[in-house]
Amino acid sequence: MDKIQLLYVENIITRKHQCVQQELTFFLQIENIHYDKQVDIIWSGEEGIWHTLPVQYHSINGLNKEYWRTSCVFSLAQQALPGNIQFSLRFRVEGAEYWDNNHGRNFSSEADSGIKLAHHRRVQNIGFEALLHDESADIPVVVAVDQAFNAKKVSLQWSTDNWQTVYHSPCQSRRSYWDDKAQSNARNPNQYGTQIWSGRIATADAGRLQYIICCENGEQTLWDNNEGNNYSLQQQQFRLLILNLHCYQEENQLEKFSRIAGVIHELDIDIVCLQEVAEYWKDGQGDWESNAAKLINDHLPRPFHLHTDWSHLGFGQYREGVAILSRFPLSNQQSRYVSDSEDVYNIHARKVVMACAHIPYLGAINIFSAHLSWLEDGFQQQFSRLHEWAVANAHADIKATLLCGDFNITAGSSGYQYVVDSNAYDDQYLAANEQGVFEKIFRVNDSHWQGLLTDDYRIDYIFMNKNSAIQVTSARLLFTDKDYGRVSDHCGYLMTFAPKVEMLAHEGD
Repeated sequence: MDKIQLLYVENIITRKHQCVQQELTFFLQIENIHYDKQVDIIWSGEEGIWHTLPVQYHSINGLNKEYWRTSCVFSLAQQALPGNIQFSLRFRVEGAEYWDNNHGRNFSSEADSGIKLAHHRRVQNIGFEALLHDESADIPVVVAVDQAFNAKKVSLQWSTDNWQTVYHSPCQSRRSYWDDKAQSNARNPNQYGTQIWSGRIATADAGRLQYIICCENGEQTLWDNNEGNNYSLQQQQFRLLILNLHCYQEENQLEKFSRIAGVIHELDIDIVCLQEVAEYWKDGQGDWESNAAKLINDHLPRPFHLHTDWSHLGFGQYREGVAILSRFPLSNQQSRYVSDSEDVYNIHARKVVMACAHIPYLGAINIFSAHLSWLEDGFQQQFSRLHEWAVANAHADIKATLLCGDFNITAGSSGYQYVVDSNAYDDQYLAANEQGVFEKIFRVNDSHWQGLLTDDYRIDYIFMNKNSAIQVTSARLLFTDKDYGRVSDHCGYLMTFAPKVEMLAHEGD
C-alpha cells in the first residue's frame, strides 16, 4: 500500500443560529511504520495562503495500517470562509517524509460540495467510531457510494457474538445527510456524484460489535469489510504500563518522574505497575513525600488510586518497593513477602503488592506488581508463592489475573521455562508481537522453543492466566531512546487489553 492515502474529503457550508460556517473534514489511511509520527494536511483556500492542519489518530485497521482524521470549522462572523480548497497529505516518520498529493496535482474540493471519494473508491464508511459507549442504544452508520455504481440497495450485516448470529439492517437513501448533521442549506451536497445512505445498528448491552457493508445495484454487489478486518467497535479497552524506576538512581530524577506522568496522561494509560519505587530511608521510617510513585501520581492532572509497599533497604539509603497506580477503583489491596527472607536489610527480601481493579465493561481484574529475585537467588520459590497467592484470590467474578513487573529472568532462560511449564500463564508481550513464536512456546510446546528467544533479552513481563476473559490487543515499548526518552535502566512495556473474542473476518453471505 501507499504509505499515506486520502480516503475522502468533506466540504460543507451550514447555517446554524443565523451563523454561516464552513466545515472541512479529511479522512485518510497510513502505514503504521513507527509510533512516533506526524501527519498533516497542507491546504489553501481561495485567498491563496497555505496552512498546516495536524491530523489525529482515529483507529487501527488490521496489523499495519491506521486511520487518521481531522476536521476544522470556519465561521463567517469571524473570518472569510476558505471556499474552494486545494490540499495535499504529508506523513513524517523516522526522518522520512511521504506525500499523497494526487500525483503532483494536489487534491481539490469545492465549497459546499459534500463528500468526494478519493483514488477511485466506490464505497466508503463515513465518520465511523471505534468504540462503543454505554449510553448508546444504537450505532448510526453512514455510507458514501460512487454515483456511477447506481446502488439500489445498501444494507449492514452485523454481529455481537463473533458472527455466530448475523443480523441484517437496511439503509435508507438520503439526499443529504448534512441536513441532519447541521441543518445545512447545502447548495449542491452531491456535486461529486456521491450517494449517501444511512442505517442504524441496535447494540444495547453489547460488548463488541462487528459489521460490514453490502451495496447492490441489481447486477453487482460491492462488499466493504474494512479490507478483511471488519468494522469493529467494542467497549473501552484498558491500557497497562509496567516500569522499573531504577530506585532514584537517575540523573534529573524529578524531571523524569514528571515525564512519566505526562506520558501516562498523554497515552490515556489506565493502570501502572511500578518496581524499584523508592523513598528516603530515614532510619527505616521512610519519607512519604519523597515516594516515587506518589510524586508521579502528584503530577497527573487527576491523581490515580495508589497502592504501594516496600520490602528492603535499597542502595543503602532508600526504602525500596513496588506500587500499583489505577485510574479505576481498587479493592482487596494486599501486600506480602514471597521470598524466604523478610529481613529488610536483605536485598532478596521481596514483597509484592496486589489489588483488584474494577474496570468498566470488563469487570474485576486482579493486578500484581512484583519485583522478584534472580534465578540463583530464589526466583522459583518466589514465583511459586506468587502463583499460589494469585490462585487463592481468583474466583468466579475475577475476569483475569495479571502478574506484572520485573521478574529478573531472561526470555528463554530456565526461569522463563519454569513459568511456561507451570501451564498457568502466558507472556502477553509475546502474544501481541510474536504470534508464531508464542504459539510454539505456549500452545504446542515446541521442543526447540528456547532458540526462538535467543535475541529476546526482556526481564519485565505481564503474565496473564490462561483462562482469562480478556486478551491483549497490542504491546509496545516506551521510554526508549526513540520513544519519550530514557527514564530508567529499564524500558517500559505498554499493553492494551479488551474482552476476549476470536478474530475472524466476515465477508458476507
